[in-house]
Amino acid sequence: MTSRPLRIVLVRPRNPINIGACARAMANFGLTELRLIAPRDGWPSDRARAAAAGADAIIDAATVYPSLDEAVADLNFLLATTARPRGMVKPVLTLEGAARELAARGGKGERIGIMFGPERSGLDND
Repeated sequence: MTSRPLRIVLVRPRNPINIGACARAMANFGLTELRLIAPRDGWPSDRARAAAAGADAIIDAATVYPSLDEAVADLNFLLATTARPRGMVKPVLTLEGAARELAARGGKGERIGIMFGPERSGLDND
């Protein structure tokens, strides 16, 4: 399996079925590298594999990390996702702006990723 420039990082995923659904969505878009940070129910997971619906290669290659720092240490650029305003002084990109930024950086050969937080709470402000 060859890796595309975009990595998907799931922080403390709670439900293995969501990990499998993520892998299935990644396969639909040709993405191959899934990084998991401290999945609640451990890894590997038969439930995640079943939900992946054919994206077994992504499930098999998924890498587990104990911390965010270790999971993203090799990346040049990481987008953090959120569904709510946070009142923080950080750049905020629209979907289109994020896509342009990722495409530009990936086109230059940078190691890029998109990070998603736990299903219930999302990412911490830190």
